[in-house]
Amino acid sequence: MEKCKKECAHCQTKQREEAEFKKLMNRLNRIEGQVRGVKGMLEKDAYCIDIITQVAAIQSALAGFNKALLKEHISTCVVEDVKQGKEDKVEELINTLQKLM
Repeated sequence: MEKCKKECAHCQTKQREEAEFKKLMNRLNRIEGQVRGVKGMLEKDAYCIDIITQVAAIQSALAGFNKALLKEHISTCVVEDVKQGKEDKVEELINTLQKLM
């Protein structure tokens, strides 16, 4: 998504602590490496089940990334907005959880 030049509803941002940022980036870098590995397996005509097994590992790693990000989101963004009376953040969270399930 292209960044807006002004503040708008769909352009929310989140300042992350350096430790959280590094942790999430490390997870994504590992996932990216796994995806490149699967691409290499496909290029080398690897056995289907071996590729499927690696794709399952990638899906699990992505789920772990989502869990870590969701935990942080709930404990910071959602809690702060609810404290400020912004109850719509709960609905946003519910909709997001429905997409994940």
